[in-house]
Amino acid sequence: MNTSNYRTIWISDLHIGSTQCQADVLLDFLKYNDSEKLYLVGDIIDFWSLSKKMYWPKTHNTIIQKLLRKARQGTHIIYIPGNHDENVREYDSYVFGDIVVKNSDIHTTAQGKHFLIVHGDEYDMVARHHRWLAQLGSVGYDWLIEINRFLRLVRRIIGMQSHFSLAAFVKFKVKNVVQFMSDYEQSIVYTLKDQNLNGVICGHIHHAEIKSIDNFLYVNTGDFVESCTAIVEHFNGELELIRWKKQELVTV
Repeated sequence: MNTSNYRTIWISDLHIGSTQCQADVLLDFLKYNDSEKLYLVGDIIDFWSLSKKMYWPKTHNTIIQKLLRKARQGTHIIYIPGNHDENVREYDSYVFGDIVVKNSDIHTTAQGKHFLIVHGDEYDMVARHHRWLAQLGSVGYDWLIEINRFLRLVRRIIGMQSHFSLAAFVKFKVKNVVQFMSDYEQSIVYTLKDQNLNGVICGHIHHAEIKSIDNFLYVNTGDFVESCTAIVEHFNGELELIRWKKQELVTV
């Protein structure tokens, strides 16, 4: 499979250091996709998970090495910390191994459009004001991911499509969760739409999307836990959401 080249790539919510991380799919994505600029849009290393249980398999180390190698070879990598790696925010503007840490950034596309790049927890009222509740929700999410591993194995054995996300299924069946995602999107858009920006690119809620809200472009990178998604900018400035399966590119 040939490598795809882009002007910019955005990925977020990798959760390296947790059992959630789909390291093999992420490594495959990094192998077959290159860009002039790469944004890591928060929750890259899951310090919440690591504080509870030390989990760092060889593949997670390989991810870090792969990113550092890309940076050394000329990819401009910008690390925007999230709430699961919020301690990295103390190092705003520092450079680690050719990777630049920024708490937020303004990206200008090839079409001259300006996008604010943030993780997005800044606009999540639960994450901002009820950290204990956010962490409790994270534990429940971890359980869903573990149960989903078993379900995928069973589905594969009985000949059903193994790619199934229990967390995503629950997310879209629970009315309050759907309302939370809508409130989150609205909160970001209505906070930023009068700040001379064309849009925002964020992560945090593990739901990839590109959509216009009141002529303001809301873009969410998704995650590499459930859906394995990324946002890419082509050299003509067009943005695209892609879902990655190992050695197979599916556009949406």
